Amino acid sequence: MKRGIILKPRVFITRKIPEDILTLIEEVCEVKVWPEEDTPIPRSVLEQEIREVDGLYCLLTETIDASLLDLGKNLKVVSNMAVGYNNIDIEAATQRNILVTNTPGVLTETTADLTFALLMMTARRMEESSQYLRQGHWKTWSPMLLAGQDIFGATLGIVGMGRIGEALVKRAKGFDMKIIYYNRTPKPELEESLGIEYRLLDELLQEADFVCILTPYTPETRNLIGKRELELMKPTSILINTARGGIVNEEDLYEALAQQQIYAAGLDVFDQEPLPTDHPLLTLTNCVALPHIGSATIKTRREMARLAAQNLLTYLQGQRPPHCVNPSVLTPKL
Repeated sequence: MKRGIILKPRVFITRKIPEDILTLIEEVCEVKVWPEEDTPIPRSVLEQEIREVDGLYCLLTETIDASLLDLGKNLKVVSNMAVGYNNIDIEAATQRNILVTNTPGVLTETTADLTFALLMMTARRMEESSQYLRQGHWKTWSPMLLAGQDIFGATLGIVGMGRIGEALVKRAKGFDMKIIYYNRTPKPELEESLGIEYRLLDELLQEADFVCILTPYTPETRNLIGKRELELMKPTSILINTARGGIVNEEDLYEALAQQQIYAAGLDVFDQEPLPTDHPLLTLTNCVALPHIGSATIKTRREMARLAAQNLLTYLQGQRPPHCVNPSVLTPKL
């Protein structure tokens, strides 16, 4: 290196992001971008690109495991444009002194909106009703035609009382719903301030008319809702999952829906994404399936992209990022 010349940090971005946010990164770093907006980067390309970079800006669609991290000899930070980070081997990153960051907070309200919208859509059979009309089946008014479940005054059970859970409570209050929750650690201060009641998981499943899954994905929550848990639910109850795929056992859910053990399900997340079009759940009229759009508003996605860029740039410039998943790798001065 010539004296006086300071090389910019090198960064690879695994998907096309808003141009103005890309410009912010380019002002500080030497940047390469996978140019596709709707096509995930092939693993082989990512394995090649990670070899020389100081920073990686990625999405949930990329699996950042130990073997990939081993290729990143200069890698210092992985900035994940998401709240969740189960696509990243955090332990492996920590062992290699690589910081992992995420984007919490900015998508709380947007995801709560989608969760309640999916609840309403499923309860009132909106997708089924729309298809009924579009396919020419609507011939006359009938007393019980496409009758669904009431939301106003029903009991909402929330599994995982984090930020999104709290935001969902506020929406449910407008429908005069009774709200119960299960969390690994009870939150008595929230019970008092929000007027909610704690239940053990089995109790919640037995009592709730709507069960909303909002817990993080961890080894402990893998298949948290399976055959036994679904059998505890009422035949009129509805399951909503906008958290992560893998928390609900999809084979068991299919059987419960097909046999009408529960009334319906609304899903925005799946164990395999994208969900194959021949997946059994897609054959059921009592299952509403969405393509992981919980945070998909223009404002929120832009803010997620901006925060991921801020996390990346802050660390590469020697400062502590706003949101660190594994802060133990930070040097004491940060």
